Amino acid sequence: MEIKEVKPINFLFFRTAAKVSELVNFLDVARDHFREAVQYDLRVTGPVHWHYIGFTDLQQLFTLEIALPVADILQEYDGAFHFKRTEPFRCVSTLHEGDWLTIPKSYNELAKFMQDNNVTPTAVNRELYINADFRFPEANVTEIQMGIH
Repeated sequence: MEIKEVKPINFLFFRTAAKVSELVNFLDVARDHFREAVQYDLRVTGPVHWHYIGFTDLQQLFTLEIALPVADILQEYDGAFHFKRTEPFRCVSTLHEGDWLTIPKSYNELAKFMQDNNVTPTAVNRELYINADFRFPEANVTEIQMGIH
């Protein structure tokens, strides 16, 4: 686990309001991002991100952004998604290896690390899907970034 600051990133992204129980409904969005990136000749610069904004309760709505890092923001874009460049993102980060069903354990470890280090969360979390293997989930590698003040 580490505290770090992620530099600004350009994203092609999708935004919606969701609950945790609905996340499975958005799995195909990343594939659609890649189609859009190819169609507009965008250079993909990193793995797919899921950003959880205002996420504080498993039963409550929060803002979900599914984002693909890209080299450039197209000014004249009129497609299915949006573009943005983020601000620096200060966070506590860890790698979660394995099935996403066990990801709460990694979040609990991050929360304990923040408590032990007197770090205050911002209710903005990111998951970066370094390897997403739907056939063999034990091979998943996800970087979790919990935003901090």
